[in-house]
Amino acid sequence: MSQTWSPDSWRSKPIQQQPVYPDAAHLASVERTLAGYPPLVFAGEARELRRQFSEVTQGRAFLLQGGDCAESFAEFSAGKIRDTFKVLLQMAIAMTFAAGCPVVKVGRMAGQFAKPRSSGEETLGGVTLPAYRGDIVNGIGFDAKSRIPDPERLLQAYHQSTASLNLLRAFAQGGFADLHQVHQWNLDFIASSELTEKYGQLANRIDETLAFMRACGLENAPQLRETSFFTAHEALLLNYEQAFVRKDSLTGDWYDCSAHMLWIGDRTRQLDGAHVEFLRGVGNPIGVKVGPSMDSDELIRLIDILNPDNDPGRLNLIVRMGADKVEQHLPRLIRAVEDEGRLVLWSSDPMHGNTIKASSGYKTRDFAQVLAEVKQFFQVHQAEGSYPGGIHIEMTGQNVTECIGGTRPITEAGLSDRYHTHCDPRLNADQSLELAFLIAETLKQVRR
Repeated sequence: MSQTWSPDSWRSKPIQQQPVYPDAAHLASVERTLAGYPPLVFAGEARELRRQFSEVTQGRAFLLQGGDCAESFAEFSAGKIRDTFKVLLQMAIAMTFAAGCPVVKVGRMAGQFAKPRSSGEETLGGVTLPAYRGDIVNGIGFDAKSRIPDPERLLQAYHQSTASLNLLRAFAQGGFADLHQVHQWNLDFIASSELTEKYGQLANRIDETLAFMRACGLENAPQLRETSFFTAHEALLLNYEQAFVRKDSLTGDWYDCSAHMLWIGDRTRQLDGAHVEFLRGVGNPIGVKVGPSMDSDELIRLIDILNPDNDPGRLNLIVRMGADKVEQHLPRLIRAVEDEGRLVLWSSDPMHGNTIKASSGYKTRDFAQVLAEVKQFFQVHQAEGSYPGGIHIEMTGQNVTECIGGTRPITEAGLSDRYHTHCDPRLNADQSLELAFLIAETLKQVRR
């Protein structure tokens, strides 16, 4: 990887998981249009997230990353964005208060439209069509016209991302995230949940703390009234990502300004592949999904390509093993990284390795398995003397029934009640908050 990098050097590399557009000239025209649009985020924001990642890597903070498996054009509203943001705030406050450490909040939002697929085709009722690859590529409808990749969808994804980012920035900085409003972050549909009671007790303790600070004349700290919130998505469609590469006027470095953080999936992390080539050259903090097939030597080579300066804020290894594989595969990877002195942020994705098919035919995840993988992630890191730095989940603030289990258990028979995902099953607000309290208690022990 000693050759010169440029925003389009990935085009000379082998590439996986890309749609085949029928009209190359139309695609090129859309790419030029996107390249002329304003960036979605700014280099300085990406640098700030990199600084915060460094704090996590060094054990002084924790990373919370969550949001939709795949955003859709149809299910797009201010209420949906608000409710997901609310749940992330609740999760973060539970972790912060219990563990006494800052929580870095990153949403799988404002750009998470493309999805890798295990097969390029889908067969239903004897009919075979191109796979649905996310709304940024084609339509979910099972008909030939819907499944044709359409470059115009790239433009729609940009405009929806812009609107989402505007609203998220307003929520984070405009008073919605004020800690004095902590009771208002509850969602109506979980008002009777025992988790809501637990959260209410936490909120009351925060109120008492704020009252004490007010009595001491410390109530006007800006940290109490606003929060930092960043966005991330998988850098899968590289023609879209290239359109947002900008050279920072302050540092002269290149940044992908489609999101603050980008990640490479487990299916596209080939050492000589286009996705690794593209992300090695941008200054954003980046992630790599690490599955059970990852070889220890390959991981070190990948780290050296993506983080040659061994910067603690640069690289997030997102572990997605499956609850039955963590103890078998994660220790050897941690040891390899520790032995080589590489500085990385370790986070757990307990979702993608635990997908199953219910007897009813729905794709789902067992919440007990999600919890089991998170527990094992923490246990392995504790045994190896390394820091479990974060969590990466697919979740929503909507009242969905997509993952079985939880304190108000969803059964296989109940999956059909509110199964709305366009791709993978997501945790609902109840399940997300339950996971947050588990992590909060575990993190408290880790940080003692």
